Amino acid sequence: MKKLRLGINIDHVATIRNARGGVHPDPLRAARIAEAAGADGITAHLREDRRHISDGDITRLAKELTIPLNFEMAATKEMLDIALSHKPHASCLVPEKREERTTEGGLDVAGGHNTLQYYVESLKGSGIRVSLFIEADPRQIEASHRLGADIVEIHTGAYCDADDPAQRQAEFDRIQKAAALAEEFGLECHAGHGLTYGTVSPIAAIPTIVELNIGHFLIGEAIFSGLEPAMLKMRKLMDDARQAVA
Repeated sequence: MKKLRLGINIDHVATIRNARGGVHPDPLRAARIAEAAGADGITAHLREDRRHISDGDITRLAKELTIPLNFEMAATKEMLDIALSHKPHASCLVPEKREERTTEGGLDVAGGHNTLQYYVESLKGSGIRVSLFIEADPRQIEASHRLGADIVEIHTGAYCDADDPAQRQAEFDRIQKAAALAEEFGLECHAGHGLTYGTVSPIAAIPTIVELNIGHFLIGEAIFSGLEPAMLKMRKLMDDARQAVA
């Protein structure tokens, strides 16, 4: 059974900071708290409009973290140059629309193969692991494999947002099948987006998923309980779910 890692996304610490300006709360401080509490990695998305994480945040994170930095980025020349200058542990290519509140779905790797190939090859050529944020769709997994990605991260938003139990089960089944297929293709499989205390356990129990990336919910919970307790509660739910199927 693969160890299930927890990556903490600190984007929305920066969202709170930017609502008022200034330097508080500091995303790097949040990353250090997560690191001390046992996080396996830190995720930060530098959006083109800089609505939360800033260039300075990425510089500090890349310089000062001792656990892996997962740099989420759109497939643009600007973001590629930033990634190549900092050489994070991994870069996760995500779709990005200016008008969206958050990333609304996965990359169309199958339809954008020729466009994405340059970015995947450039990142890998610099020693950066490449992750593609995709829907739980066999076509996208096969395309990610052909492109030479190291990792696929399965978008769990539809599963988390489903109100109807039958719909949630159907979304879960898609994720489970996609994770198994990713392993068949030799892709490391991660998952994330919208995961909460109430939705994480079934996903954590999927043995072919090796990492969950969770941010917005934990930053929200941290307002009430603190970041470390919120993260440790999530970690326990993940571990308990994984151990139950071991």
